[in-house]
Amino acid sequence: MIYSTGSHTKFYHRFHVVWTTKYRYKVMRGEMRERIRETIIQTCQELGVHIETGVLSTDHVHMFISVPPQIALSKVMMRIKGRLSYKIQREFPELRKRYWGQRFWARGFFSTTSGNVTDAVILQYLELHSKREPTGASR
Repeated sequence: MIYSTGSHTKFYHRFHVVWTTKYRYKVMRGEMRERIRETIIQTCQELGVHIETGVLSTDHVHMFISVPPQIALSKVMMRIKGRLSYKIQREFPELRKRYWGQRFWARGFFSTTSGNVTDAVILQYLELHSKREPTGASR
């Protein structure tokens, strides 16, 4: 276990976070998928959040991140989801028909720390998740 350091702190805050598109529409493909990836990376760098790994599916995002102690996870998620929604809807106007309320993401997000579940289990899960072929079946 490698601890991160700040000017007066040592910490190990790792979170597995998941959030979905509104109505779980499978719209994250092609150029939009790349723009989402770039925007997430840029936003996390600005906040000082380190992305351990992440997976973009067609209708949801998984990330395993390290968050500094001075930033609440809810603020990180608010910034990522808000910026993504704004930029994606401006750059891809065809989404306006599907997301007429200007909400690209579903409300809320799932998060867990890696304390009860080890880092290795989360990393293995994400690795297997990214290799799985989409079935096309809805839930």
